[in-house]
Amino acid sequence: MDTLNMRTGGKGDPAVLLLHGLGATGAVWAHFPVLLDRRVLVPDLPGHGPSAPLPHYSFATLAEAVARALPDGGPLVVAGHSLGGVLALELASDRYDVEVAGVLALGVKVEWSQDDLNRAASFAARPPRVFATLADAEQAYLKVSGLLGIAPTDPAGLRETEGGWRLAMDPAAFGLGAPDMPALLAGARCPVVLAAGENDPMSRPEQLRALDPDAVTLAGLGHNAHVEDPAAVRALLKRFGV
Repeated sequence: MDTLNMRTGGKGDPAVLLLHGLGATGAVWAHFPVLLDRRVLVPDLPGHGPSAPLPHYSFATLAEAVARALPDGGPLVVAGHSLGGVLALELASDRYDVEVAGVLALGVKVEWSQDDLNRAASFAARPPRVFATLADAEQAYLKVSGLLGIAPTDPAGLRETEGGWRLAMDPAAFGLGAPDMPALLAGARCPVVLAAGENDPMSRPEQLRALDPDAVTLAGLGHNAHVEDPAAVRALLKRFGV
């Protein structure tokens, strides 16, 4: 059975499921349980942090692993960043036996060039890089997760190994490919809010508006808007009554 590390806390329904992006861990949502004041579920996605890797990575296999780890009962509001936003939309379909009351998809990369796909596939095919020092590994973690300069390294995102330190992330997770965003949005069985930081280089606001004219631009923020200004992102969840 897959092992998914899950942080839980708080009380009150609907619960909020918080999904991190590629290369990060659930620690990026550290400020949200207090802001939300309700039951919060924060997994480390498969192949990230202490969560077990998958034999094959796709948006469906990741969503299935998250769905299996969820407690029974009650609807969920799901907020996902980047890859987590794609998985939030996956869960909002009727394929995973999860009742989703609303989705906030933040900073999802919706346009992929062939160079983007080739680069991701190349990363996925490489063995984990071993760093001689913990400091070097910490810097690599922050770069891969896009958190350099805005958040500390999550120790769970690193692993001591022979010869030094490596990222806990399974490199094979890079090989997901591009999400079919029009299909995901059409298949969602709940209200959806698309949002991105004004300065997000990976998820340009105009790209999101091409999918949804009501997509939200978060002024002055970048790709990890939920880390840069948790309160601004938390405010978007009030649209779903949480």
